[in-house]
Amino acid sequence: MKRLIIATILTMAATTIQAQDFNFDEVTYTPQATTFKLFAPSEARRVQLRLYKDGDSQKAMKTVKLQKTGQDLWTATVKGDLKDRFYTFDMGRGECPGVFAKAVGVNGRKGCILDLKDTDPDGWTEDRRPVTKSPADLVIYEMHHRDFSIARKDAAHPGKFLALTEPWAISHLKELGVNAIHILPSYDYGSVDETRLADNKYNWGYDPVNYNVPEGGYSTDPYQPAVRIREFKQMVKALHDAGIRVILDVVYNHTYDIEHSNFQRTYPDYFYRKTADGQYSNGSGCGNETASDKPMMRQFMLESVKYWINEYHIDGFRFDLMGVHDIETMNEIRKAVDAIDPTIFIYGEGWSAGACAYPLEQLGMKANIYKMPGIAAFSDEIRDALRGPFSDDTVTGWIGGKDEIESIKFGIAGAIAHPQVDMTKVNYSQKPWALEPTQMISYVSCHDDMCLTDRLRASIPGITEEELIRLDLLAQTAVFTSQGVPFMLSGEELLRDKKGVHNSFESPDSINHLDWNNLQRYPQVFQYYKGLIQLRKHHPAFRLGNADLIRKHLEFLPVKRPTARRIDQPEHVMAFRLKNYAGRDDWRDIIVILNASREAQDLAIPKGNYTVVCRDGLIDERGLGTIVGSKLTVSPQSALILHN
Repeated sequence: MKRLIIATILTMAATTIQAQDFNFDEVTYTPQATTFKLFAPSEARRVQLRLYKDGDSQKAMKTVKLQKTGQDLWTATVKGDLKDRFYTFDMGRGECPGVFAKAVGVNGRKGCILDLKDTDPDGWTEDRRPVTKSPADLVIYEMHHRDFSIARKDAAHPGKFLALTEPWAISHLKELGVNAIHILPSYDYGSVDETRLADNKYNWGYDPVNYNVPEGGYSTDPYQPAVRIREFKQMVKALHDAGIRVILDVVYNHTYDIEHSNFQRTYPDYFYRKTADGQYSNGSGCGNETASDKPMMRQFMLESVKYWINEYHIDGFRFDLMGVHDIETMNEIRKAVDAIDPTIFIYGEGWSAGACAYPLEQLGMKANIYKMPGIAAFSDEIRDALRGPFSDDTVTGWIGGKDEIESIKFGIAGAIAHPQVDMTKVNYSQKPWALEPTQMISYVSCHDDMCLTDRLRASIPGITEEELIRLDLLAQTAVFTSQGVPFMLSGEELLRDKKGVHNSFESPDSINHLDWNNLQRYPQVFQYYKGLIQLRKHHPAFRLGNADLIRKHLEFLPVKRPTARRIDQPEHVMAFRLKNYAGRDDWRDIIVILNASREAQDLAIPKGNYTVVCRDGLIDERGLGTIVGSKLTVSPQSALILHN
């Protein structure tokens, strides 16, 4: 037994040393020769490379045996110009393009040998990421490629990467004012057959196959490996030229399946966690969870993130189920990214979808965010406090009448410690989990749930369209005036709905598409969202980006009546002040009052001469009137913002 333990330690040490040097360049091309290398068990009996003339070929033009050249390292060099040829690795468990393919054919079954410089669009070497001084300056817009463009009548490339290069798309995003696009998984994923795109099969893409190649279904030709790469780069460049950053949704926490995954076909069971009884752990809720704590899985994630930054100029990453990954790996990724560009933003879901086969205190959970400086997590506290719990679509939140004031205050402050937030009354957290406000994503809905409008309909029986719009705008006012990083689902500015579907990951376009006719139906909604974003951008008081500054300048005001008459439901009104030129703002004091009551509320505020900039569903920084003194009235189910 002692010998077995020693042997295991030595093997782990060897693998750890190798992980530091192995950068997963599985295919290195030159016109003279191409070198292939693979991370696979040293004791493997067969490690072969198969070369194919094209992506459709069933018979290999050449089979080459890889040679073991180090601990778990196999290599082969093939002379001659193999450009545009296809390849697979075969260890007897099924052919695959390896774990780090950079170009693949249709459905990702074969890798392709390319000179990636040939995929660069015009001006690519001059492409630069838009300047962002702080994550607090970001306004994130979460988007699925098909949702955004499939129903747009003037889209030349509906549902494709190239749709985001078109004038109508760029114009809409710029006018709205968002400066970061979070694109749902855009790597090669498994649930959509790229040979049958006319079937219009839909999926969000949280089923990874080839992590480092763009999805062919979003390209104009999935059969030509260079096309998807070039068009993805064209998309990034067009958005960069418009001053918009691109954030990639990455799903390293699981694979589409185990048996057919590239991980399992090249190094069986290495990349997955198992429970004590030998079963595959399922912290992802998808049948498996990857083992980020193992040296080569950690190295794979590091190299993958760096590759997307260097090859595709990606500006940020959203980690799906970040709570499955270990803290050390996430911190190593942050460190590696900082060495390239510290303004690249990293955030994720601070939870898992099930129990992981790893100590909870060592995982990237929301409660452990304080252990991961420079990494942010979504705040389900402010989300569910505003609109109701994720677990029950029929239960409302504060905007529907529940007392969730402390949870909203916690979100407004950016999930940091604040002397006026009573943590004993916060919904999901008993203590602050962010060191800085830029570690909290503020939001009220995303792809993975009902749209805000659907949630309002489901949780407030008999709601009218007028009331729905008022509450929609009220909830988003809390999000965009919070000190966290604001995040919105695409189409919310169009009063988007998904016909009441909670989990629309494989619903058809008829459920998921954006209805662009809503721009004409509800122009006031778009204008309000636009105004909120402009207000945040123009006034640094809303994005202080520093915990000490927030504690100094953010003050929650007591909700007082101007007369002796008692307020009927004080939990329906909340107010806060950003005081004393917070963030060197031009405005001395900014007061934000949120009224979720169905009745107008008369309130008392600090005495002064105020200019109103938000009232009754309208926003105008030039002013919507003045208030002199200490008395005011807030309209039902609306926000009032004023300054002196």
